[in-house]
Amino acid sequence: MHRANGAVRNCSGRRFVSGVGLYQGIAASAPGHRNAAARCVGVGGHGRADGAKVLDVGMTIEGEYIPSTAQWVRDQVDAYEGSGGTAGTTLRDTGLPVVIVTNRGAKTGAVRKTPLMRVEHEGSYAAVGSKGGAPQNPVWVYNLRKNPEVVVQDGPSTWEMTARELAGAEREQWWERAVAAYPPYTEYQQRTDRLIPVFVLERTEV
Repeated sequence: MHRANGAVRNCSGRRFVSGVGLYQGIAASAPGHRNAAARCVGVGGHGRADGAKVLDVGMTIEGEYIPSTAQWVRDQVDAYEGSGGTAGTTLRDTGLPVVIVTNRGAKTGAVRKTPLMRVEHEGSYAAVGSKGGAPQNPVWVYNLRKNPEVVVQDGPSTWEMTARELAGAEREQWWERAVAAYPPYTEYQQRTDRLIPVFVLERTEV
């Protein structure tokens, strides 16, 4: 539950009390979003002149934020969150929208953030573990399997969500939606022998 009296923390550091802050495929929606104007290193937020930000203690992922080892991912997450969701919102030069998914590492328990393609249907998001058709899954797939609670930022809106891995007809339905949003997924599946994992991210019940 959102509380207006959130703690103030200097966001130049990596540890924070509560709050949050995926790029390989996701979907989201706008209705019923919660107020995410106040949040810290985990999910962006509105900056202050002294470099501090107000922490939204309603966001549930806690711990140390460890940025991606990929510079372009770090830069995009910083731009997306630092602008309140008005910059860095597309996949490089494609012009296609992305969202930022914050989750917890399966081994380290640390907070992780990844830009994923925006694939949305009726308020839920699909997260597609394509990794460009590589032989192995992206690391965040294992994170979601162990720790399904995530926070999704889609533009200026942020939601707490729960990830659920799909199979059978439900996976096929979401896969079609993902391909419609980002056609290269079809080629990525052809490149690899593994079945690309697909998760649906659904609003967490309050």
